[in-house]
Amino acid sequence: MGIIIRQSIKSTIVNYVGAFIGFLVQMFIITRFLSSEEIGLTKVFLEVGILFASLCQLGTSASIMRYFPYFKNHSKNHNGFFFYILIVPLVGCCIFLPVYLLLKMPIIDFFAQNSPLFTEYYYWVIPLMLIICYWSVLESYSNVNMRIVVPKFNREIVLRLLMLVLYVAFGYSCIHMDGLIGGIVMAYAVVLIVTLIYVIHIAPTSLRFDLSYIQPSLRRSIFKYTIFLVTGALGGTMLARLDLFMITSELGFDDAGIFTIASYMAAVIEIPSRSITSISSPLAAEALKNNDFRSAEDLYKKVSLHQLLVGSIIFILVWINMDNIFAIMPNGHIYSAGKWVVFFIGVSKLISVALSFGGNLVNFSRYYYWGLYFMLFIIAIGIFTNMLFIPHYGITGAAIATLISTIASYAVQQWLITVKIKANPYTFGMLKTAFIIMVLILINSSDLAFENPWIDGITRSLITALIAIAMVYFMKVSQEVNMLIKSVARKILPL
Repeated sequence: MGIIIRQSIKSTIVNYVGAFIGFLVQMFIITRFLSSEEIGLTKVFLEVGILFASLCQLGTSASIMRYFPYFKNHSKNHNGFFFYILIVPLVGCCIFLPVYLLLKMPIIDFFAQNSPLFTEYYYWVIPLMLIICYWSVLESYSNVNMRIVVPKFNREIVLRLLMLVLYVAFGYSCIHMDGLIGGIVMAYAVVLIVTLIYVIHIAPTSLRFDLSYIQPSLRRSIFKYTIFLVTGALGGTMLARLDLFMITSELGFDDAGIFTIASYMAAVIEIPSRSITSISSPLAAEALKNNDFRSAEDLYKKVSLHQLLVGSIIFILVWINMDNIFAIMPNGHIYSAGKWVVFFIGVSKLISVALSFGGNLVNFSRYYYWGLYFMLFIIAIGIFTNMLFIPHYGITGAAIATLISTIASYAVQQWLITVKIKANPYTFGMLKTAFIIMVLILINSSDLAFENPWIDGITRSLITALIAIAMVYFMKVSQEVNMLIKSVARKILPL
């Protein structure tokens, strides 16, 4: 777990620097210079690109994690593995690009009534999906080579700074909407190129590929895995974006923009988990390759505990400051309509960070195909709950639907992991974490508050964070975290 902690700390620092930039952009720049309708348009544009990019990959990002241990050999350029991860997405692009073009009218009809602006930028999605497809693949290849910090820097800081420049330029009328959409595509192209240069520097990138190296049994396994991943990607990516797409279709870009800002506030909960999952996934793949279920379960418990612990503290800090955030952000009175969206999406994120690593165990095991069996069921729940709650509760209803779908999804996933892999994430440390959450909520239930939202937010956050750290340390929630706290304390207060 030591390498995970070290890499995760570095990556989390990058993530939170990026999150700070993202916070400034989302809370003060976008809400000032873009209308809620324009925010909704840009968000849907990006999400459609991400959706089709995930399909074009043909599951390559997950395949990299699962099959890299079979090819791993630095002296032999990983037996041409880099060529494999380039050619498979190319095949996927040749398949799904025509599909996207053929689906033009159904997609336009879906958005036409309440969000007609999307039709003007339909073809701009094509270069975006191609760029995101290969960018994600290169990030995954860097991750399995145990290098996650620079790719995270590109994603969390470089990309956000480029987007900041675009939004400011749009706000001061240096560019118009066409320029903003085109600039977004160019920004993603820049980070793709930077990531490619880094991967060439740190890992073998030979294009020589010896097909005879792949034994027939491994070849069949890769092919079968890819087929199931494509189907799973369709369900998984649709499920993750179902609420936004249905809000856009049913309510329009205005409500989609408010939902986007609220969802961003909740999304900060999962920032640390991205680092921990990225560096832990290759270790899980190696353990399951060797049928070492005990090590896989131990990794699952540690990853789940630490992701839940950090995510819970962040959730509390966000929720207790909701009114302060809306008070200081431009047009906060408009976006305050998303307050309960933050709560319900935030709870769903807590469930996700606690149990999401189990999905990796399923994907890397021989039971990966089980995911296909319940994916359609989960999508059906998502569609039904969104159709049920959005007409009555608007964007809050969409957040409730997301929470219900998340609970159902992870309940089925954990049942599969328990029965087939004989693993579970539950530890006494999780109960301690739940207790800490309740204590922090009770402490902040007091009506005592400063009138100035900045002073109130800073004071409330510092006191809550200090109490949380003290409780985590003295209750011994995590041995690794206690060691980290002692290490930082020694540097700050040398004895």
